[in-house]
Amino acid sequence: MNFDNRKYVIISFIITVGIIYAFRLFYMQVVDDSWALRAQQISEKRKVITPPRSAVYDRNGVKIVSNRTFYNLMMVEANIKNLDTVAFAKLIGWDVPRVKARFREIVQGEGVYFNKHTGKTSSNYQKIRPYAFIEEMTLDEIANIASHLEEFKGFYEEVTSMRSYTYASGANIFGYISEVYQEEIDKDSYYRRGDNIGRAGIERFYEQELRGRKGVRYIVTSAMNNDVEPYMNGKYDTIAKQGPDFKLGIDIELQAYGEKLLKGKRGCVVAIEPSTGEILALVSAPSFDPNLLVGKRKIRKNYPALAKDPDKPLYPRPLAAQYPPGSIFKLLQSLIALQEGVITPEYGFPCNKSMVGCHNHPNAGNLPDGIKFSCNPYFYSVTKKVIQEGRSKNNFVDAEMGLNKWADYMHSFGLGKKFDTDITGLTSGLIPDAKYYDKWYGHHRWAFSTIRSISIGQGEVQLTPIQMANVGAMIANRGWFYTPHFVKSIGRKGPLPEYKKKHYTMVDAHHFDAVKEGMRRVVNEDGGTGRQARSKDYITCGKTGTVENKPKKDHSVFLAFAPMKNPKISIVVFIENAGFGGTWAAPIAGLMIEKYIKGTVSDTVKEKRILDFNVY
Repeated sequence: MNFDNRKYVIISFIITVGIIYAFRLFYMQVVDDSWALRAQQISEKRKVITPPRSAVYDRNGVKIVSNRTFYNLMMVEANIKNLDTVAFAKLIGWDVPRVKARFREIVQGEGVYFNKHTGKTSSNYQKIRPYAFIEEMTLDEIANIASHLEEFKGFYEEVTSMRSYTYASGANIFGYISEVYQEEIDKDSYYRRGDNIGRAGIERFYEQELRGRKGVRYIVTSAMNNDVEPYMNGKYDTIAKQGPDFKLGIDIELQAYGEKLLKGKRGCVVAIEPSTGEILALVSAPSFDPNLLVGKRKIRKNYPALAKDPDKPLYPRPLAAQYPPGSIFKLLQSLIALQEGVITPEYGFPCNKSMVGCHNHPNAGNLPDGIKFSCNPYFYSVTKKVIQEGRSKNNFVDAEMGLNKWADYMHSFGLGKKFDTDITGLTSGLIPDAKYYDKWYGHHRWAFSTIRSISIGQGEVQLTPIQMANVGAMIANRGWFYTPHFVKSIGRKGPLPEYKKKHYTMVDAHHFDAVKEGMRRVVNEDGGTGRQARSKDYITCGKTGTVENKPKKDHSVFLAFAPMKNPKISIVVFIENAGFGGTWAAPIAGLMIEKYIKGTVSDTVKEKRILDFNVY
């Protein structure tokens, strides 16, 4: 017997079989989609458990965002046998065409998959996979049909949850959640079709923390795809874990009160705790009840109307609206001039109306009185000393150098840039520098006389209301601030590290004393423009602003903090088209401050006047 030949035959046979197996493996893994589908089907023998989202509390421990239980009517087509469509439609309160249309909608909603190797297209829909036939049913709705579901094989109920808001307030803070898109599923393996994701506000920024951790339960199934028993007695199961509780710096009672005061008005209120940077209230008016955007049904019904509303209730005015700040900007001009040494607190200047229009008041003999009277000529003079400080004999070069220095100061106050914070929808505002004006007028073709309107917070300067409120916190702290933020603590961890970092301005602390004294006089002395914010129980420091808004009516602005010693709240009120800052914005700020510090409001006459005032 020729053993050598037999050896070669055996070797050849082994090699041939190996080649066949390798080719078959390649075909199964790369070319033929049916095997990938089979593997995917096997993986569907597990049940993914989605935990409810984190609960959210205000600074006082009041639960403001929770989860309510709802139900989905689920279906697995492979388990549906001899469906009596007429009886089923009657059970769920639909007609037969609608039931059939829903089946088609589910299949079409899964889309198709194109195999680039074979050129074949196949549906992503799988008959053995569960799908939601009706979503977001209430307890009453599911109770009406649950006892009859055993008559319709392949259908069953599944518990789910949706957000619930204790107060009809804070919609622009919380944001909302809605179903994930396919691109989001492709990007993050956490999600599957039907899951929800944060779309705005806190829900969006803290999505990964709020969503928690999914669990998985593996099930052994029969040949008929029925559940038999837990796989390996649950050895490989994982437990779904709800995300940690969130505690916000928001005072929900203050938030609700602010929204109440701003009904019938366009504008906003932002309140910050100076010592922490925590946002106490962020009111955007007009607003809406956050419960209007809970679940698919309500989103489909309410979102289009909110989006088309000409008053823009979805627009977060405190974060995104950019306004000229008006006379509250004079506080910053004062600080820069003091730091640069071009004035002292005793600097006086006559109210020369030939320079610029101003209301009638005595001449300001010092800086605190200049702030108290909000004298426009005074601050033209102050700002000119900063911009045209005499660094160069060439007037245009001197203005360029002075303005760039001025812009650096403004940036150190947190202006002209977005806060790097846990707030979505922010804009940066605008602090113009030399390059900005060069684009308009040409290089070295402008000087202070060209841009002098920035002295009183008009012209090209634009701030967001949250920046304005932070200016108040910065002055209250005599030159430093924390980045404004919403979240006080995630679980027991406290705020994120970046919100514990102090930001120092370019102005030395002692220069703030004269400015704070001026703000005290604005509210607490006769002749001050902000007397409507006065309280007999504590000293409020404030500054009015009236922002030109031609051809429409001026905007009403007021910036304040209180108490003067150990400030607990910094606040800005901005009411569009309302007129003088001392008439409307100041009393609203006074009421909000009293509500926060004392927990109640004593001047009900003032309160009624504000509630009765409608701008539109």
